[in-house]
Amino acid sequence: MQVTFLGTSSGVPTRARNVSAVALRLPQRAELWLFDCGEGTQHQFLRSDLRLSQLRRVFVTHMHGDHVFGLPGLLASLGLAGNSKGIDLYGPDPLDAYLQGVLRNSSTRIGYPLKVHRVQDAADQNVVLFEDKEILVRCTKLTHRVPAYAYRVEQKPKPGHFNLERAQALNIPPGPVYAALKRGEQVRLDDGRVIDGREFCGPDRPGASIVYCTDTVFSEAAVALAKSADLLIHEATFAHGEAEMAYQRQHSTSTMAAQTAAEAGVGQLVLTHLSPRYAPGNPVTPNDLLKEAQTIFPNTILAKDFLSLEVAPSCNSS
Repeated sequence: MQVTFLGTSSGVPTRARNVSAVALRLPQRAELWLFDCGEGTQHQFLRSDLRLSQLRRVFVTHMHGDHVFGLPGLLASLGLAGNSKGIDLYGPDPLDAYLQGVLRNSSTRIGYPLKVHRVQDAADQNVVLFEDKEILVRCTKLTHRVPAYAYRVEQKPKPGHFNLERAQALNIPPGPVYAALKRGEQVRLDDGRVIDGREFCGPDRPGASIVYCTDTVFSEAAVALAKSADLLIHEATFAHGEAEMAYQRQHSTSTMAAQTAAEAGVGQLVLTHLSPRYAPGNPVTPNDLLKEAQTIFPNTILAKDFLSLEVAPSCNSS
């Protein structure tokens, strides 16, 4: 899976950072998912190598403007382009009313299937939010001033490697039979032999897992959701020295993000949602936040707009 950061600032955009949006490109299918959609996200798409026409699902963490103000315009542009097969949106309860109000009062016709899914029940009941043949999505409630949710995307395990040499040594004819054996199925050959595909495949290969967590103070629920994930994307709105302000505004410091990563045992941490107060040239900079996090969780990097990461299963995957 490939993650591309389209916005990494909190609250308001800066010259170097737009407000929150993260795109996820899924392997072996022409499909994009988007996590949050701050103002100007569709412009960020135009500046990237991502194709907005491939957007299929949007996951919204919460209803603050820096996470949703770009969504109506993006959906309207997709409608004008006329090349969307449909969009499924996931988010807090007010998401549907917000979109319907904006689209209705701006006389915007979408022209493609648009469905909004409430995530509260899945979070409260700890059940799967979305599932297909390859992907699972779960969510959990965070601790913020308004209802906010973190999301976990994980690939299902893939079949183990097929032992081609063994199949050839047993004179098993290639073609559809090999495909069935690779799937672990039992096959009866023309000569009467019954072959069990499970004997020709190695152990299942784990898929990659990504957790997106913003906005929140330190949360045990986030630790549980991120357990053994390959990549944790976590907000770091404030430096450690402003922990009191972080608690007041229910945001995380760099060290809270690192503590979450350490307790969850993730493979890598990426800090995002940085306050504009830490712009380069100010007394405290993003690099200072990075150093604070790395003292707790060394495998931490700093997000920047248009950073792309390939996420593969690590030793943390079970």
